[in-house]
Amino acid sequence: MLIKCEPAHFDEIRDIINDAAIAYKGVIPDDCWHEPYMSGDELANQIADGVEFWGYFENDSLIGVMGIQHKQDVTLIRHAYVRTESRNKGIGAKLLLHLTAVATGPVLIGTWAAADWAIGFYRKHGFRLLPEEDKDRLLDRYWRIPARQKHTSVVLAGPNWAP
Repeated sequence: MLIKCEPAHFDEIRDIINDAAIAYKGVIPDDCWHEPYMSGDELANQIADGVEFWGYFENDSLIGVMGIQHKQDVTLIRHAYVRTESRNKGIGAKLLLHLTAVATGPVLIGTWAAADWAIGFYRKHGFRLLPEEDKDRLLDRYWRIPARQKHTSVVLAGPNWAP
């Protein structure tokens, strides 16, 4: 079951993100990895900045989350994570399909360039990698991330993206 997460889900959202983000350890540059991957303060800042989390529940347990953020003329998909033991069961796809359906503008997704599995997932669902020059411009315009993260990231665009 998909529902919009409420403040009461805050700790579960943070726990899912930190559990699933272990996949990045040893893959993304060491200077970009930290534990926890997302602190409670950082999650609170993301929510305050307009990221709305949707969750996938199974047997009354939250097992996957994905954020959506409306920024200017685009919709960003943010922080897409499924608990480690629940991966590869279609949960991410269900969340992505729902969020792209409720998007109010062209959809963009940023992720780590080294996260081949994430890039493959988004490409499988109709997103395309944008060229480096577009990536840098878009990351500067719609995201607030450190320069090092920007350098080691990619941006994917949904089918309705027109530069």
